[in-house]
Amino acid sequence: MILVLSASLNPGSRSRILATACREHLESLHREVMWFDLASTPLPFCDGAAAYGDPNVVELGKLIGAADAVFIASPVYNYDVNAAVKNAVELTGKKWTEKIVAMMLAAGGTGSYMSAMGFANSLMLDFRCLIVPRFVYATGESFEGNSLADDEIQSRVELLVHDTLHLADALRSAKAE
Repeated sequence: MILVLSASLNPGSRSRILATACREHLESLHREVMWFDLASTPLPFCDGAAAYGDPNVVELGKLIGAADAVFIASPVYNYDVNAAVKNAVELTGKKWTEKIVAMMLAAGGTGSYMSAMGFANSLMLDFRCLIVPRFVYATGESFEGNSLADDEIQSRVELLVHDTLHLADALRSAKAE
């Protein structure tokens, strides 16, 4: 099972457009895809206590735990992924252990293309995640209304999907041996 996590809380989110393109491509490949959208399924702030028992947190934890790979689509704010996705990781913690993680980022400009590295390092160091070394980084001209603007950005999403599935399939096969 593959999980697509849309991290934006903005209803008109460009990162959600990336997440949707990813989900649609996965479905066209007949992969089992689960969708979790932080805008429609809100999580409480991590308080180090009661928030862990929230039903939405429990559900997200189950999906992450069952996933062969997780695609994260996040907006970039202040040269970093948004706080909502960092909060999701804080709330679900060890469920991320040894997961394959792919990232799609939507940003206002080209200057923050390295913005996911701190987040990626945290996932690698804390949970031994395998971070797919190909990100999709898209700026405003990559979008037109509620869709991707051109074939080039679509092909980047598709390449990320194929690379991630290749890693997930290889890891699952190695674990089965």
